[in-house]
Amino acid sequence: MSRSPKPRPKAKSAPREGRRLPADTMHFDDAGRVRALAGPGHENFAVLEAELGVRVEAPGGGQVVVMGEEARARTDAGRVLNALYARLGEGLLVDPAAVRAACLMSGDAPAEALDTIIRVPRGASFAARTPGQGEYVRALKDDASFDMVFGVGPAGTGKTLLAVAQGASLLAQGAVERLVITRPAVEAGERLGFLPGDLTEKIDPYLLPIWDALRDALGQRLSDKFREEGRVEVAPLAFMRGRTLNRAFIVVDEAQNATIPQMRMVLTRLGEGSRMAVTGDPTQTDLRRGEPSGLAHALGILDAEPRIAIHRFTRADVVRHGLVARIVDAYERDDALTQGREGS
Repeated sequence: MSRSPKPRPKAKSAPREGRRLPADTMHFDDAGRVRALAGPGHENFAVLEAELGVRVEAPGGGQVVVMGEEARARTDAGRVLNALYARLGEGLLVDPAAVRAACLMSGDAPAEALDTIIRVPRGASFAARTPGQGEYVRALKDDASFDMVFGVGPAGTGKTLLAVAQGASLLAQGAVERLVITRPAVEAGERLGFLPGDLTEKIDPYLLPIWDALRDALGQRLSDKFREEGRVEVAPLAFMRGRTLNRAFIVVDEAQNATIPQMRMVLTRLGEGSRMAVTGDPTQTDLRRGEPSGLAHALGILDAEPRIAIHRFTRADVVRHGLVARIVDAYERDDALTQGREGS
């Protein structure tokens, strides 16, 4: 169900200062929001300039001036600025990653459709930053069509954060009774005996990324409250055996590190009134050499199931740091070369 973003020409360098350029002036009601739109040190405007080959200035009074030789580039920049200004009005973050993502959005659709925003009551809001993320969020929210959603792809695509955010939203709304997040502790299984502390203290370091995502979604206070009440549970995959999880939203993270038997076990924990999101990157398995990944196996045999959605992210969906997408691309090229040499 994934699709590639609309291709666009390579951005030209921003016009040089010192000569008069065609300009479009935009007027916004909230001058404070325009300052947030520009970002600290105008870092957001700098990204927009680099992406679209324009110059952007904010002279004050809620005005933004977009300069550039090409009318198309100025129009695109205006569309992005309007979308980001609206994003700020929704209480959503605008940072360099959000600017890059808005530049990738196709011009014939709004950058922030309501069905691609996850709102957590008393917590944060999360908006899809790429078309691929938008499709993933729609699947996560579509309980009428899907009971299980797979989100697979490279690091930095938001697959875990968005799944945790959707679970946190449902929990805060009272739509589910529990949020259960689990991941294989591959290294923990090998080295737990050498770590200090009781079982919880040994396992906690492997679950820190999950607690980080929960704090992003719920905030520290609500995250701690739900944990104390037992409404949020974060545990290694092995702790799921023998259980039936009713009226819960379940997130299986780092699923590429589950073996086939482990994957079969956790997928069949789904109980009455529950939904599940499974995330992972099949190219980054930490299993022993020769051990097949349960995620890749599950994707192969469950692809045609009607109540299961499989969304595949690409490097175009990487929203961490601009460098991350290029790193992912470099490794994918190297993998292709390695496979070519092995096949010859």
